[in-house]
Amino acid sequence: MRAMRGVGAVAAGLAAVVLVSGCDGGDGGDAKPTAASSSPSVSPSPSVVPPEPPPAALTAEDKVDALAEAGGWLPDEVASAYVADICGTLTAQEESGADPVEWLTLNETDGEHAAVLKAGVPLLCPEWSKTVTKVLGAGVRFYSDGTYRVTAKPGSDAEAISPGAYRVSGALEDCYWERTSKGGEILDNEFATSARDITVTIASSDGQFTARGCGVWKPVE
Repeated sequence: MRAMRGVGAVAAGLAAVVLVSGCDGGDGGDAKPTAASSSPSVSPSPSVVPPEPPPAALTAEDKVDALAEAGGWLPDEVASAYVADICGTLTAQEESGADPVEWLTLNETDGEHAAVLKAGVPLLCPEWSKTVTKVLGAGVRFYSDGTYRVTAKPGSDAEAISPGAYRVSGALEDCYWERTSKGGEILDNEFATSARDITVTIASSDGQFTARGCGVWKPVE
């Protein structure tokens, strides 16, 4: 009788184990398979917009033509081509032993041509700037896009500008200018998306003046 009670106890224990396994979602007949978890969706990478290239820098010829257009000079001629031709002629005069000063005095002293030469020679052939100044006078300097060193006496230096007030006018879009110290620190600047008249006063203590996309700056008289 003791042996029978021992076998019954073992059988009861096995039944309890089977019951517990069924409750835990084992491989019993009534168990349902667990659904596989879905992988998270991956958002498409946003399209990369390439940066816009910087605007091309103006050539010396572009600057001469812009100055001529602003001054209303030689509307029926390409100003930069005219200045380049005069530069070549002055060089040829010197190489042939003739006097470039005398040739220039006799041939190119009328109003619009003289104005174009005074503005364009420092840009296209600065080696003839002194000759042009001697014959035609210093004249009034205009300035287009670029960076200019601030100096009290720019003379014929095409990369220099004297202190004072300068104005640019017209239909101005995306015009940027800045005044910087000799060390390059920005002292004052402005970006105008739409304007018709801008005046900037350059101080004698400034180091540089820079303009982009503004047109031609004229001294304020």
